[in-house]
Amino acid sequence: MCRGERALATVDVTIRGAGVFGLSVAWACLTRGATVRVIDPHGVGAGSSGGIVGALAPHVPENWNDKKAFQFRSLVAAEAFWYAVDETSGIGSGYGRTGRLQPLGDDAAVALAHVREGTARPLWGDAAPWRVVPAETVSGWAPPSATGLLVHDTLTARIHPRRACESLAAAIRARGGEVTEEGPDQGAVVWATGWQGLRDLSDRLGKPVGTGVKGQAVLLRHHAPDDAPQIFADALHIVPHDDGTTAIGSTSERDFDDPTSTDGQADALTQRAIAALPILHGAEVIARRAGVRPRARSRAPM
Repeated sequence: MCRGERALATVDVTIRGAGVFGLSVAWACLTRGATVRVIDPHGVGAGSSGGIVGALAPHVPENWNDKKAFQFRSLVAAEAFWYAVDETSGIGSGYGRTGRLQPLGDDAAVALAHVREGTARPLWGDAAPWRVVPAETVSGWAPPSATGLLVHDTLTARIHPRRACESLAAAIRARGGEVTEEGPDQGAVVWATGWQGLRDLSDRLGKPVGTGVKGQAVLLRHHAPDDAPQIFADALHIVPHDDGTTAIGSTSERDFDDPTSTDGQADALTQRAIAALPILHGAEVIARRAGVRPRARSRAPM
């Protein structure tokens, strides 16, 4: 809670966890007229939501199901959502639906991409084209492609994770909600406590429902062109932010001793990123970060 902020006597909804999920639930409740309290003893964005990558990437437009449709609607709605949050808070979340480029390495990848280009039309409609384009049409920010072709989708977006959490928290407070490190549970209670919450729920239910996956990421001082798309190559997300930095992420480590330590795997990310996008050569590494993100067993929303 901010100094001088008065605690609410009662609330309709209590949210445990001040990461992006918990704060987004609180904001959604507030905009529908509920009073809310967000509680997190570690503060805003203290877990994986305080990261540096911020890739909001869609499933491929094929084998459509309810989960993919849900994610598609969420990504389309995100622009209006973050505009309202940032307008209320006065803090820029770094959101931008800038799209994504993916190199196509061989004829089989090209053929599959053309199939997906066809399925994207009825599934994504006019909201977000998925196209196969010549790499030469993306001057200055194109990854090397053995076939000379790239996939360009316009649904993928970026966000600055830490700033997004700060913007949400400020917007919640501005609308009369409470964000605090301690307080009572009142009304409906929502648990959004990250990977530790999944672990605790697994213990309570006596069966595994989810766990944590450690990820290491690197932040470079590299100012990409305005509205430059993300790059997805060699299983890496390369995300240019609006503050003159470019994020590289991330590893997926199921076994780890220290959730927040970085090691040689982070250095390897930088080298792989330079190979995937040579324009990054010589960029200064300004931060390395490790954290643990929650992962449900099915990877579906819970």
